Amino acid sequence: MTKVQIGKAKRRLQELHEQLAGLGPIMRGTIVRIGTRNKQYYFSVNRDKKTRLIYLGNQREPLARPMSENYKELLAIVEEMTALNMELLKADALE
Repeated sequence: MTKVQIGKAKRRLQELHEQLAGLGPIMRGTIVRIGTRNKQYYFSVNRDKKTRLIYLGNQREPLARPMSENYKELLAIVEEMTALNMELLKADALE
């Protein structure tokens, strides 16, 4: 990596840190609709090798959806940070 690339990577890492700080509430899991005739919203998460369901209904679904989306955004940010940090580590440019 050149010094310019190292600088860009470090600036991007700083931007990603700021994005992490700006994330709101986070919940790992998925919003699903379950039912044959009367489909209802549930929040589904796998913990300790068991699927846990929380009933959301129509009122709590809009509250839970951003939490799930924030978790997905968190994962994307962490993946990008990992790639950048790996490149910086290979270049001995980490502080």
